[in-house]
Amino acid sequence: MTGSFRRIGALGAATVAAVAFASAAPVAAAPAVDGFEFTLYAKEVPTDESGEDTGRAPEPGDSFAFADDLSRTKGGESVGRDGVTCTVVRAGSPADLLCVGTFVLNGGPGGQLTGQNLISFDPSNEAPAAFDIAVTGGTGDFRDARGYIRSTPDGDYARLEFHITR
Repeated sequence: MTGSFRRIGALGAATVAAVAFASAAPVAAAPAVDGFEFTLYAKEVPTDESGEDTGRAPEPGDSFAFADDLSRTKGGESVGRDGVTCTVVRAGSPADLLCVGTFVLNGGPGGQLTGQNLISFDPSNEAPAAFDIAVTGGTGDFRDARGYIRSTPDGDYARLEFHITR
């Protein structure tokens, strides 16, 4: 994997992103018709880097996993977490990653959200573009969830704007 490939995947997959509410300090969510609208920030957590950068271009079938802490503000207290896997499904320029993630929500409302997306990117471009993630379901208070999450790179974070309906 190239460094660019890892960064794009981290931003993209992380943004398959995460919904979270802390019981002591709930996320300020604007009520939507039978749903929620709110913003969180995702920050990748360190992992074992046994899959070090090989210096070669990504190939179909290459995959990686990562996790993020989620907060209401950059550097703020964690209100949730996610786990994401991405697989290269098309190599070249552009390349495509298929990413799927599950997001654990703390406090109330509580439950989990799932999402997925196909992220197209140019491996030579260090500045990834914003993209949308499809919300494919949920559990607990997010049972039957649908909608999308807009992920926008924001320095070392991904800004995640949630538009959730039920």
